[in-house]
Amino acid sequence: MTEPQSRLAELTANLAAVERRVAHACAAAGRARDEVTLIVVTKTYPASDVRLLSSLGVRQVAENRDQDAGPKALECRDLPLVWHFVGQLQTNKVRSVLKYADMVHSVDRIRLVDALSAEVQKSERPELGCLIQVALEGDPESGPAHRGGARPEQVLQLADALAGAPGLRLDGVMAVAPLRGRYAGDPAGAFARLVEIASLVHRQHPAATMVSAGMSGDLEEAIAAGATHVRVGTAVLGVRPPLG
Repeated sequence: MTEPQSRLAELTANLAAVERRVAHACAAAGRARDEVTLIVVTKTYPASDVRLLSSLGVRQVAENRDQDAGPKALECRDLPLVWHFVGQLQTNKVRSVLKYADMVHSVDRIRLVDALSAEVQKSERPELGCLIQVALEGDPESGPAHRGGARPEQVLQLADALAGAPGLRLDGVMAVAPLRGRYAGDPAGAFARLVEIASLVHRQHPAATMVSAGMSGDLEEAIAAGATHVRVGTAVLGVRPPLG
């Protein structure tokens, strides 16, 4: 078996295993399988893997570093993919990210909303889907979140700003299970809190229905809580090579 064939077989098996996990989690939560979308996080992996995943029917892929994502997305521009940017986004990277990203999951401050809106209008590209990243550390006095994100009490104001920004579309919220604070080691509790916040956003902005939560190690807890999208990397692609 050649190396590409071997890699294809590996990805096929891994993807099937993740699909079984998602299906079982949906069944356990009393949810239909089509309520949950799988986003494959392809960060650190080559464009050749993205092509293989596309051949297996994957349509949603995510990246978190612009310097890697840009060239990869360009190389795969002929594929029918939706590109999600899930990393922390500095305003000086907005122009570059908007060349390929269909959605940004990590909107966490007004300044970033303004920068994204201005660049979308300037570039005349299609509107950008946006999620508000919520910091779930749970301690308002702890300072900036370790993994980024707006504090829960800031989310509604940010949602209003995003919904009113030309060129942007408020699609919902995103979070990562925190490594410290109130919900450390408790992804089920963290995701339940995220869904509470998502409900408040949805009440003010009915079109914002997306809840992006859960990764390889905790996708079951995220689906049980009500996640609509799970972001899975390692379970599909294997243990990541070291970052350069």
